[in-house]
Amino acid sequence: MGKASGMQRVFVRRGREIRGRRSRWHTLLGLLLPALLLVIGVLQLHAASRPAVFVMTIEGAIGPTTATYLDRVISTAEREKAAAVVIEIDTPGGLLNSTHDMVRRMMASKVPLVVYISPSGARAGSAGTFITAAAHVAAMAPGTNIGAAHPIDGASGKTAGEKVTNDAAASIRTVAEKRGRNAEWYVLSVRESASITEEQAREKNVVDLIARDRNELLRLLHGRTVEGRKLITEGAPVREMPMDARERVLNRITDPNIAYILMMIAIYGIIAELQNPGLIFPGTAGVTALLLALYSFAVLPINTVGVLLILLGVGLMIADIKVPSHGILTAAGAVAFGFGSFMLVRSPDPFLRVSLRLILATTVFTTLFFAFIVGAGLRAQRLRVATGIEGLLGEPVLAKTDLAPDGQVLAEGELWSAENVGEEPIREGDQAVVVAVDGFVLKVRKET
Repeated sequence: MGKASGMQRVFVRRGREIRGRRSRWHTLLGLLLPALLLVIGVLQLHAASRPAVFVMTIEGAIGPTTATYLDRVISTAEREKAAAVVIEIDTPGGLLNSTHDMVRRMMASKVPLVVYISPSGARAGSAGTFITAAAHVAAMAPGTNIGAAHPIDGASGKTAGEKVTNDAAASIRTVAEKRGRNAEWYVLSVRESASITEEQAREKNVVDLIARDRNELLRLLHGRTVEGRKLITEGAPVREMPMDARERVLNRITDPNIAYILMMIAIYGIIAELQNPGLIFPGTAGVTALLLALYSFAVLPINTVGVLLILLGVGLMIADIKVPSHGILTAAGAVAFGFGSFMLVRSPDPFLRVSLRLILATTVFTTLFFAFIVGAGLRAQRLRVATGIEGLLGEPVLAKTDLAPDGQVLAEGELWSAENVGEEPIREGDQAVVVAVDGFVLKVRKET
């Protein structure tokens, strides 16, 4: 019994020690947990209070909508005192006027601008080279390239003349020197369409950094001084700034292929409404498409001769319906339409030209549209009415009595009152033809 009591006392003592240790741990955790939560909250509050890095993306051709998009993002970043604006870019080039607008806005920016040519395989061609030169910090992802910035003459579709080239070269030199980059190479990219990879660009001081991804870019930017301002980007909150709905729509319709399709919809819709007044939908769709197409044409380097040839082609196809030419006018119209489509956009750059497949498909469809659909409608309108009294117009009748000038005729198996309105007399048994209908009296003339 004594041994059992001793063991019980040991177990009790050990239990008390364990409970004591647990109590101390619970007390310690009770103190540490609130402190830990407080630290996390302070860190989150601090991160939330830090200026954000705005990120915008430019893909495809540069145009007026791109310039509007850039201005909106920079203005918002200036208003909200952002840490920086990262412009991720992948463009083959674009319109010179829009490029100049973007460069001017970038040079006047009160917030640091970082142009990042990414992802791998991207390029900053033509207009993209000017935009890269205007950035406070220029960076490239591995496997990207920059250059080929020789301006294009919209009137001829060829490289611009000496005056335009000199102006572009002087502009990019000023921008590159302002940003402390290799101005000579940037001028070379304008005059000789020079193009280089990311490694060559860094070696030649064309860009400042090479970063594998956005996170590495923000880490490399952290601590750099831009015009007396130290960049705080590592760990900063990132705020994506995509195009808004309006900018996406306007940017989309300035695609040459979309502009071409809109013009076709306008032609089909308006003609369908003219042939069938009162349908409303074709006319509404056609006018809407026409307005959108005109906006696109105001932005794109459109060839007026191309537009006129397309309209001439449509006119010839319609003329073939009204003036039978055994298909000659339709064939000529198809040729004019096709040539006009090829000439519609004046640019040697593929991204600013209408797709060849689209042109061929549209030319074939338009030819068939006018040859069969519109042709059938117009021919149906020219057909005389085949029912009712009006259906007797032009029909032969048989005189059952002398018409001097009134009498009776047999028409479609029925006797009708008739009046001779011709110069020749009509005797019983003569053949006549109906030339008019007055109520239930047929106006006839002797058939010759």
